[in-house]
Amino acid sequence: MTRPRWPAPWVRAALDLAVLATLDGGPRHGYAIAQALAGRGFGLLKGGSLYPALNRLEELGDVEAQWVEGHGGPGRKAYALTEQGRDRLARDLAAWRELGETMTTMTTQEHPG
Repeated sequence: MTRPRWPAPWVRAALDLAVLATLDGGPRHGYAIAQALAGRGFGLLKGGSLYPALNRLEELGDVEAQWVEGHGGPGRKAYALTEQGRDRLARDLAAWRELGETMTTMTTQEHPG
């Protein structure tokens, strides 16, 4: 899927959390992260949005990057979730779910007179 399922501001707001969730299954390089996110409806991310997010998460200590030599090709960075990143993922996912529940109840409750 090349087009995002959601508006661009929503994708930007959720990008850090989505990257952390993608790395929960194990280390991945940038292209694999982009492909996983595209497959989940985030659209085809440009390097100008994904790599700044990865750098930000690395600076915060939520992910760590390791240079991996290529097999018959160039090497590349592999990104992995840190313990701090796992904690943030759990905390932020809970907050995101709460936000979704709040939005849902706001639209299903009767409006005051």
